[in-house]
Amino acid sequence: MLNIFGSLNNKIAKYILSNLVLIFFAIFFIISLIVFGNQFVLTAQEAIEYSIPIKDLMPLLSFNMLRDTPIILVISLFLSIIITFSQLYKNSEAIVLNSIGLGDKDFIRIIQPVIIFLFIIVFVLTIYIVPWAKQQKSNTEDITVNASEFSFITEGKFESFKNGDIVFYASEASLTRFESAQNMEGVFIYALDNDTSIVVLANEAVKYTDSVSKSTYLRLKDGVRYEGLPGDKNVNVLDFDLYDLEIISGDAQEALATFPKIEEKSTLVLIKEGGSVASAELQWRFSQPISILILSVMGVFLGRTSPRTGKGTNLLIGVIVYMIYNNALLAAKSAIENEQLSPFIGLWSVHIFFLVLIIFFYQFKEGKIPPINKKVILKTLQILIK
Repeated sequence: MLNIFGSLNNKIAKYILSNLVLIFFAIFFIISLIVFGNQFVLTAQEAIEYSIPIKDLMPLLSFNMLRDTPIILVISLFLSIIITFSQLYKNSEAIVLNSIGLGDKDFIRIIQPVIIFLFIIVFVLTIYIVPWAKQQKSNTEDITVNASEFSFITEGKFESFKNGDIVFYASEASLTRFESAQNMEGVFIYALDNDTSIVVLANEAVKYTDSVSKSTYLRLKDGVRYEGLPGDKNVNVLDFDLYDLEIISGDAQEALATFPKIEEKSTLVLIKEGGSVASAELQWRFSQPISILILSVMGVFLGRTSPRTGKGTNLLIGVIVYMIYNNALLAAKSAIENEQLSPFIGLWSVHIFFLVLIIFFYQFKEGKIPPINKKVILKTLQILIK
């Protein structure tokens, strides 16, 4: 009899796990499609704005995908658990399983391999890969967007930079064999320098970076520089064979990459650094894998429903619970950073609160905690109002 029950239990476990994995991948695909599709549109808009080929901004998209993957994994697993067990109860399959002695503890034990597997993945992502991805994203932005604002010019089109202080035009533009560089012909530049209008015309131009100062220049050839507008009394005209125009200072570029943001620092660096901001970031990183464990157990309880319950009710409750949980973690993180909350209490208090809530809910469902009398609730509300 025990062998038959064990074999039956094994088949049930495979059935539940297969449903869970299938639903998980479906939810993960849908959420990823929405999030990453939106990021792709934003990346394309950024490429158009800065006149940078979209292929050079694709690394930013991949780094954003790595950054958002842990959160998508957590919410996908949570919702898939709710849906899986809701379907079992809707189809009265869970009621049959309860009648042969399989309860919530057994359900949690059945889905335990999936929980542990995703816990390890999220842990590795949040502790090691996500900080690295954020650092690489920042470096890529400095190269492709900030430091290369003038690297790619659309020929035959007027383009404004630095909030309209510089207007640039090139009749012809072609890429060089050097990265992030262009040769240009028929160049027109209009700039404002201390409220003085400067117009530069040149037959040719090439962008380069000085190896010593690290400043970025446009080397203009065979042109003329007008300081002031025609009709002004003091108009300075300068004919030149070569004229170097600084477009990005080396100090500005160095300031962009002086110190990485706290989110970009490695976990080991944060541990050595200490302080409230580092503690908040550390606790946030550990909170992602911890939340998988807590939300998975909560998902099993939220999946418990009756055939008469409206479709999607438990799923809606699950979304609300996740939003409350995640916002509570963010609020605690912000409080630690502003030194309004002790790091010792920190984000751990949020996890403990939801863990206690799960235990209370389980004890109440098992009948170990008697239901609260309505008169007691009314009396308590009257006292609070007074």
